This record gives sequence, C-alpha cells and structure tokens, in this order.
Amino acid sequence: MPRVTSTAIDRVEWSNGVLSIWFDSGGRYDYPGVSERLYLGLLRAESKGRFFNQHIRGRY
Repeated sequence: MPRVTSTAIDRVEWSNGVLSIWFDSGGRYDYPGVSERLYLGLLRAESKGRFFNQHIRGRY
C-alpha cells in the first residue's frame, strides 16, 4: 500500500475498483467504482489533495 507525499493523504490502495485512502487525520475512506486509471492519476499527481478534490471527492 503506497505511502504518498501529501499534507492531507497518508497512503492509498486500489483493489477491484475500490480506492482506499488513509488521511493524515487518521481516517480511512473507501471509494467504490474508481478506475485503475484514476488511481494511477492520483499516484502521479503533483498535489494529491488537489487531485482528490477535483476528481474523487463528491463523485464516488
């Protein structure tokens, strides 16, 4: 489960269409229906928090 460099997100994991994100605040949230392509985009994003807010939050 990759740890990421972010001020808001600690680590992320994707399996069978479910994106799991562990936030620095300690909470884990699962987002079903997320494509592997979107997950890889999150990993490559310069700002993980901005990518999350633009592409995942409120959509899944």
